[in-house]
Amino acid sequence: MDEKLEEIEKQYNEVPIPKELDFVVENALEQGKKKRKNRAPLWLLGSAAAAMLFTASLNVSPAMAQTLSEIPVVGSIVKVLTWTEYEVKEDTYDADIKVPSIENLENKDLANTLNEKYRSEGKALYDDFISEVDYVKENGGGHVGIDSGYEIKTDTDQILSIGRYTANTVGSSSTVMQYDTIDKQNEILITLPMLFKDDSYIKTISENIIEQMREQAASDPDKTYWVKGGGHPDEEVIDEFTTIKANQQFYISDKGKLVISFDKYEVAQGYMGIVEFEIPTDVLKNDLVSSKYIH
Repeated sequence: MDEKLEEIEKQYNEVPIPKELDFVVENALEQGKKKRKNRAPLWLLGSAAAAMLFTASLNVSPAMAQTLSEIPVVGSIVKVLTWTEYEVKEDTYDADIKVPSIENLENKDLANTLNEKYRSEGKALYDDFISEVDYVKENGGGHVGIDSGYEIKTDTDQILSIGRYTANTVGSSSTVMQYDTIDKQNEILITLPMLFKDDSYIKTISENIIEQMREQAASDPDKTYWVKGGGHPDEEVIDEFTTIKANQQFYISDKGKLVISFDKYEVAQGYMGIVEFEIPTDVLKNDLVSSKYIH
């Protein structure tokens, strides 16, 4: 699955960047033009938007997932459904795994790649849970719990950002968050590197995040981070945060702001949970390829 995503990202990143077009992929623009020629009357789209602009959630089995394609749709309205849900409630063993599905993207390759990834991950989580339960039962019993699902971080006319979380709910629980951000108008997957001219964004964003960490720690004693000046004595900062990854988890907010996300324990103690930092656009403006998405 990762190879498919990397192939799609590579294709997008290799497209020439015309300044006057704000770096939007040329093929996607051509598809957009074709769609506009066949667009339904405005009054029809208006009524469709009133009826369909929402995030639906259905509990279905994998065998019944094909019925999703039978849901009537007016126009091309991208939406997110729950493709299936794995649930286990047995004594001290609990699992709730919701698997999303992106519907109505005309870019079927992108939709299929993402949906296949979601389904594979969901099935793997369930299989791992069952294996762990069997192991625990064989060794005297105990607690096993997992909670996995998704949330819509942003849903505007242009941007759809989906956050998928996985939390081990027993003991010193850990939480992992993954995001996919889609340009709904041009139907492309947006990656962090493609937003910037070169990799200098890594240093720019990292320095701003460290500054925010120190400011938060200075103003709120309940907030501490693994940086010097981040609320811990310097000698206790062992695994110091210095830089984001090139493909750090992120999403674009409904206000067009870049939000960088860190998993539980990644840059702070567990009680801080998932940590997010909104990066001021003024800080990024010299690194951005365009103001189309981040503004």
